Amino acid sequence: MDVYQFFLIAHLLLFVYWLGGDMGVFYSSGMVIDPKLSDSARMTAAKIMVNLDFVPRICMALMLTVGGVLSEKFVPHPMWQNIGIWMLAPVWLSMVVTIHLNEGKPFAKLVTRIDYWFRWIIVIYLLTSVSVSFAMGRLSDEPWVGAKLAIFAGLVFCGLMIRVYIPDYVKGIHALAGSTVTDDSNVKMAKSLNQCRPFVLAIWAGLLIECYLGVVKPGGEKTVEVLSALGPLFGF
Repeated sequence: MDVYQFFLIAHLLLFVYWLGGDMGVFYSSGMVIDPKLSDSARMTAAKIMVNLDFVPRICMALMLTVGGVLSEKFVPHPMWQNIGIWMLAPVWLSMVVTIHLNEGKPFAKLVTRIDYWFRWIIVIYLLTSVSVSFAMGRLSDEPWVGAKLAIFAGLVFCGLMIRVYIPDYVKGIHALAGSTVTDDSNVKMAKSLNQCRPFVLAIWAGLLIECYLGVVKPGGEKTVEVLSALGPLFGF
């Protein structure tokens, strides 16, 4: 197994665990807002949801580095960009782990704010980099690489939007933990979750499109080979 194959397997596993973990979070999040369940059952669902959500967070933090290493085969990066790609995973992952293991502590709150703005930087950088690369012709032969990066920026953006709408849901979980949940907090939790769900579904759609682009590579050599093979059938 060479380096490319190793990272390709890692890329596939990150996709599977990200999407699968996210679906588990989605299902358990619905149980948390179900007033027909006991408070203890809802809290158990909340604990499962929080711990399961750790998996997609890890996958997102690693995905860009793994994908960047793989894309080197198709679109070579300058040295400074390769250094950034390799540094990104440990830096991002360290913030994700710190926040998860120190929830509620002042230091974790500080890291959460840093992580929030760090993700905005990722979104802006990716969109700018893709735009410049297309303008310079660096992605002319492999446009799918640019499309995957732009979609990844969209995935990060969706995660940021979830943070905007999730506070009432989190407050409701704290109320459950303190046995102070009310009908009003239940309503607010449900509303908060419903506002987040379109962004969750958008993340799922984005991951599926990313998968398609990575396999088909439209505009790349594989597409050219397929079209060349099918050409005689359609008279071109």
